[in-house]
Amino acid sequence: MRKIQIIITDDHKLFRDGLRSILTQFEDIEIVGETSNTTDLWKLLSSGLDPDIVLIDISLPDGSGLDILAELREKYASIKGVVITMHAEGQYVTKAVKNGAYGYLLKSVDQKELVEAIRTVALGKKYFNAEVSHLMVTNIADADELKMNLTERELEVLKLVAQGQTTKEIAHQLYVSSRTIETHRVNIMRKLGVQNSAEMITKANQHGLI
Repeated sequence: MRKIQIIITDDHKLFRDGLRSILTQFEDIEIVGETSNTTDLWKLLSSGLDPDIVLIDISLPDGSGLDILAELREKYASIKGVVITMHAEGQYVTKAVKNGAYGYLLKSVDQKELVEAIRTVALGKKYFNAEVSHLMVTNIADADELKMNLTERELEVLKLVAQGQTTKEIAHQLYVSSRTIETHRVNIMRKLGVQNSAEMITKANQHGLI
């Protein structure tokens, strides 16, 4: 019987050691590599290592596990990415799913569920427990509500601001005055409940508005 081969990517050695200690107890699971950062993960994969699953933390010293998911889907389609993280926020779950995650686990997960998730994903199925699914659904609902509160023109202005365009450039592109764009910007910030453009872009990005 071929074992489920796994790479662990997490910058905390103590956590990696803990995962290894748990997973090596099971005869159908094999840890074939571990890395503390994105760079070393790509080196392992480019060397020819072909695991079934990569367990990925979101916060890494040289990048994001969310970006790893997207790149895995593009370059290593046979490898399934499973997030294991402390981030219990809906926007992270939603982004992980959009980027191709086969599973999303919180670091508080118990041994039984961890192994169940790995075995489920190894079969080509996705694994999201009730708590994680609720986080995702709530985030999508919040995003839909925010989107409904913004007019089509406000969404257009928001996207152009996020692209780094100035008020003057946006006004020129949309054939309106700079004062009109500033009014839109103020209304967008009020509806999103933020104080400045940086917060506006961050919140819009978190909720998939841009």
